[in-house]
Amino acid sequence: MNDLYADAGRPGVLIVGAPHDLGDLTELVRAARGRVLAAHGWADIADMPPVDSARLLLVSTVDVAEAILADALPGLTREAADGDVAMVICLDHAQIDLVASMAFGPQVDLLCRPTSAELAASIALGLIRRGALLADTVREREAERLRRLNEEVARIADVLARLSSAADRKPGAIADRTLDYRAPPVAAPSVNAIDVRKAIRARRLRDQQFPDMFEDPAWDMLLDLYAADLEGTQVSVSSLCIAAAVPATTALRWIARMTDAGLLERQPDPFDRRRAFMALSEEGRARMQRYFATLTQNGLQIA
Repeated sequence: MNDLYADAGRPGVLIVGAPHDLGDLTELVRAARGRVLAAHGWADIADMPPVDSARLLLVSTVDVAEAILADALPGLTREAADGDVAMVICLDHAQIDLVASMAFGPQVDLLCRPTSAELAASIALGLIRRGALLADTVREREAERLRRLNEEVARIADVLARLSSAADRKPGAIADRTLDYRAPPVAAPSVNAIDVRKAIRARRLRDQQFPDMFEDPAWDMLLDLYAADLEGTQVSVSSLCIAAAVPATTALRWIARMTDAGLLERQPDPFDRRRAFMALSEEGRARMQRYFATLTQNGLQIA
């Protein structure tokens, strides 16, 4: 990667957008303490420097034709991911499904029609994102090491338990006293999609009476996806943003966060590469099932 700090220590940014937006985007990068390496329209991105020469790739898809995005955006996203370059993408609400199908991941921040202040803030965060990603990698390695250690401890405990059990069967053997108590099994959930949809409706009725007081986008989206899972239907990214009942940019960030946490997964549409669906992962589905099973067992209502 090229030296990004030759200009007063400011990290470099590449800009791609409609020609009439490049001036405003350039000013926002400078306001966020970034250095513009190059600003290109979509028609001449082949002439811009390599993506990995920058710390951040700032992209605006607003007012850009779908065919142009479908042709160019996947390549930009791959280059950014390969070069560990953060991406900030400004898009229109009508482009959520299209852009999310091609640009999605921990290095991508999607903003729907952001204000100048929101965009400047996202750019500033993106300029320090690489260091944060490296720190996350260290934490992930440590978590993996602890996971393996826990597995080894569990394996040893299992071996000792079997040896102890075998000793108990020998006449005159001395062994630790064991407890026969076992926790009762969790009952299978009796909830159905209709129940979940009623709970979602109740939450929306509450919002009408108490607007802007009970935002809980992660849970609203999990409920919507669980209902869809029970119904056997698919949920587009844009539909999930609507279910979140918060601004689209906020919803997209929660979707990315829950995907990173392993609760959601993105499923490309096999018939249309310009669209992707969101669904519960196996882990997400299992957690929701355990939650509803516990509610059933305790006679509680869906909240």
